[in-house]
Amino acid sequence: MTTDILKTSRDWAQTAHQGWILVVDDHPLFCDALELTLRSVMPGVNVKTADTMERALQLLAEDPHPRLVALDLNLPDVAGVDGVIEITRAAGDAPVLVVSSMDDARMVSSVLAAGASGFVPKHSPRAKLEEAINAIASGQTYKPESFNDPKADAVNDAVARLSDLTAQQSRILQLICEGKLNKQIAFDLSIAETTVKAHVTAIMRKLGVHSRTQAVLVSQKAQFSSILPEG
Repeated sequence: MTTDILKTSRDWAQTAHQGWILVVDDHPLFCDALELTLRSVMPGVNVKTADTMERALQLLAEDPHPRLVALDLNLPDVAGVDGVIEITRAAGDAPVLVVSSMDDARMVSSVLAAGASGFVPKHSPRAKLEEAINAIASGQTYKPESFNDPKADAVNDAVARLSDLTAQQSRILQLICEGKLNKQIAFDLSIAETTVKAHVTAIMRKLGVHSRTQAVLVSQKAQFSSILPEG
């Protein structure tokens, strides 16, 4: 198994000169350990690191074609599913592998619904990270062995729909949630009110709702606090 994993991962890394891997984690020791693990699994791969979402987005803006993004869920400037949605949008077609200690089944399910290609608990041995890379390199979705997928619920459905919004649509939805009218949103974003109306129409279509109030309710269902483990 390990030999096959390393072969697939190294084959994937042979074109590393055409891309790079981004590690996003604010814990220096773990970030360094993950970088070393990736380099051992995929010799010669170019690894860049970021300790905040802001820095990660800067790196992606400079070079928008990573081969893989390894993301922690708890960063200083964003947490949980919100971070997954942001990074998957910025990373384009690159797969996102979440590596986090927040491995409650409902969290894992929501992260995958938000567009992540895999989830590895932080306490996992290196072999599990290798398995995840192998699965993702083969176009599969990687889930922890202990993961029991809960039935699809309103939270996962809301997360999946919200992840389909563009960055501008997400900003407009946030302002709608703050109770702002189209005219106020247009002023805040320095765009025409007609443009705001067009975005609002698109937002409601993507969320499958018929009113601003319903759009707010969908957004509230997907809030990070609503998918934290109980207790």
